[in-house]
Amino acid sequence: MNAHDIPPRRLVEIRAYRLKPGTRAAFHEAMATLALPMVRAFGMDVVTHGPVANDENGYFLVRSFASLAQLTAQQDEFYGSTPWREGPREALVSRIETCLDTLLWMGAAAIDDLRAGNVPPPLDA
Repeated sequence: MNAHDIPPRRLVEIRAYRLKPGTRAAFHEAMATLALPMVRAFGMDVVTHGPVANDENGYFLVRSFASLAQLTAQQDEFYGSTPWREGPREALVSRIETCLDTLLWMGAAAIDDLRAGNVPPPLDA
């Protein structure tokens, strides 16, 4: 294998949220129906998101970026935008107790596996 055969790596951001008790269903609905369409419209690649299987107050969001510079630029543009600030921001932020953000580099196959293996459940789950 030469350098041209190596798939491009992307910077993957994993956000792990600890939500306030009893708010996960409303958070999930706001995330899926309001926030994520906006995030995608700003050009961010949402790999997967959803409730954490073993924690009734846990939720995660995974996005990928070409570089740290792209992550910073897209997030600055999105989180500074009027549609976000006047839109779903409060419905999400008000339900978050804590958030842990982790960045790591992954190849395309690993990202595709995350995308295929973690399909968000229906809103009523």
